Amino acid sequence: MAFLKEFREFAMKGNVVDMAVGVIIGAAFGKIVSSLVADIIMPPLGLLIGGIDFKQFSIVLREASGNAPAVILNYGTFIQSVFDFAIVAFAIFCAIKLINKMRRQAEEKPKAPPAPSAEETLLTEIRDLLKNQQK
Repeated sequence: MAFLKEFREFAMKGNVVDMAVGVIIGAAFGKIVSSLVADIIMPPLGLLIGGIDFKQFSIVLREASGNAPAVILNYGTFIQSVFDFAIVAFAIFCAIKLINKMRRQAEEKPKAPPAPSAEETLLTEIRDLLKNQQK
C-alpha cells in the first residue's frame, strides 16, 4: 500500500498535473495547426505553384510485384510536415513573445510607494509637533 500511496502523491504533484494539461492542450493545438496548414494555407500555396498538392509528391523506389507492395518514398508528406512544424514554431514564438511583452508591461507599471510603517508614522507626527512648537 505504501507504493500506491507514494505513486498517488507523485501523480498529484502540481508539476505532473500541469505537464499533463500541457500535453493535452498541445495535442489539441497540433490538430488545429494541422487543419490550418492543410485546409487554409496549402490550397492557396498550391494555386500559386500551379495547383500542385505536396502530399502527392512521391518517388516509387520499387514497383509492386506479386504480394509485395510497392516501396514508395513520400517526400511530399515530409514537406507538409515541415510546413506544419514551421507554423507551430511560429505560433509558439508569437505566443511567448506576447506573454513576455505583457510581463514587461506589468513590471514597468509604476507601483504605489509602500505605506509607512508604524515607526515612520510616529516619527513623522513627532517631527510635525516639534515644527509646530517652534513656530
